[in-house]
Amino acid sequence: MVTGSDGSFAIDGTTGRLLTPGEVASMFRVDPKTVTRWAREGRLTFTRTPGGQRRYWETEVRALLRGQTGDGT
Repeated sequence: MVTGSDGSFAIDGTTGRLLTPGEVASMFRVDPKTVTRWAREGRLTFTRTPGGQRRYWETEVRALLRGQTGDGT
């Protein structure tokens, strides 16, 4: 894992900012447990920190958010 000065990460060839379940939940206005369920259902991919916590790729979360809101951006 490589950390950039802007807080971005590179893991297994994927780069970007990682979000906590709480950050994702606030973006969708849902409970963090809902975000965990989405990950189990395959709606969101995640990576795990060395401590075993889930983190979500910001680009993927924003793409899902755009798809749900239908704003087309």
